[in-house]
Amino acid sequence: MMLLHTMLRVGDLSRSIDFYTRILGMNLLRTTERPEQKYSLAFVGFGKGNADGQAEIELTYNHGVHQYELGTAYGHIALGVSDAYATCAAIKAAGGQVTREAGPVLGGDTIIAFVTDPDGYKIELIQR
Repeated sequence: MMLLHTMLRVGDLSRSIDFYTRILGMNLLRTTERPEQKYSLAFVGFGKGNADGQAEIELTYNHGVHQYELGTAYGHIALGVSDAYATCAAIKAAGGQVTREAGPVLGGDTIIAFVTDPDGYKIELIQR
């Protein structure tokens, strides 16, 4: 088996595509419009996504729904980065929101940081 994608419901598809591509550096892999079913999809990821073994994020916009309650069960998406400090600086310079600056995880030495996407989803950056 292979992890293919994680789906996030978003309130503004263009805004989310901009965040994941321009601010996080992912590629827009493909889009799908389903006007009869009243939703639009955009798949983003690094590299070529599933084509090269990378998991993708499916951004789903349900027409007319501009905000969601995230719930208490959702945690975060994690991305491996080579330098969490430099990645945070680049994200802030691009207009992204860093909600936990890069530094060691409590009780350990792994360097992590957190950013938040425009819909409030948390993304952990783990220095590798």
